Amino acid sequence: MKNKINWKIIVAIILIIASVLIYTINYLIFKDTRSLFFYLFIDFAFLPLDVLLVTLVIDTLLTAREKKLILNKLNMVIGTFFSEVGIKLLKTLNSKYENINSISEDINKINEWNKKDFIKFKANLAKEKFNFIINIEDEKNLKLFLNDKRDFLLRLLENPNLLEHESFTELLRAVFHLTEELANRESFDNQPLNDLEHIKLDIKRAYLLLIFEWISYMQYLKNAYPYLYSLALRQNPFNKDSKIIIS
Repeated sequence: MKNKINWKIIVAIILIIASVLIYTINYLIFKDTRSLFFYLFIDFAFLPLDVLLVTLVIDTLLTAREKKLILNKLNMVIGTFFSEVGIKLLKTLNSKYENINSISEDINKINEWNKKDFIKFKANLAKEKFNFIINIEDEKNLKLFLNDKRDFLLRLLENPNLLEHESFTELLRAVFHLTEELANRESFDNQPLNDLEHIKLDIKRAYLLLIFEWISYMQYLKNAYPYLYSLALRQNPFNKDSKIIIS
């Protein structure tokens, strides 16, 4: 950081010296002080417009372009997450969701959705009441699966670019929290009802965010990468009849 600042200072000094030399040469050649100062003030008058153009317009465009590139990279990370963890976790939790048909019927029509349909579904999702039928074996299996993916989740959480994608970061936090809750229970035998309800609440939080991010990711693929969308559609965790093989 110090070297970077020093480099900028050196460049600034060089540019100032170059400017002074040019104005000095101009005076030595033309000997016209009045015109020299006239154009000097013209340059100073245009300086605020230069600052406006560079900082507010060009910088904004560059920042928007950079943010778009970061978001594209993040969607690659999101795709990896669903390949490694998300799809399997959705399928597992779908089978334990008491009223899965209430959302799967709509989601299975996702290929016909337009932009408004994606927005409408996400809005309605927050109103859904999730009730899971979970037993001891379910908790044990979920614990084994998430423990196996713990290192993968940690590596994703360490990615600094995730700060640009708040909703996906929240999903990772929720899934990792569920992982930690299950991992810290050595046994589920004689589990108190209150403890089971607490686990269900953590599952509900993670499940809601999982669906939301999966829908958002599908929308992104549909608009940007149709060939990736085709594969994701054939892996639809809400469609029991989905097949990778194209018949």
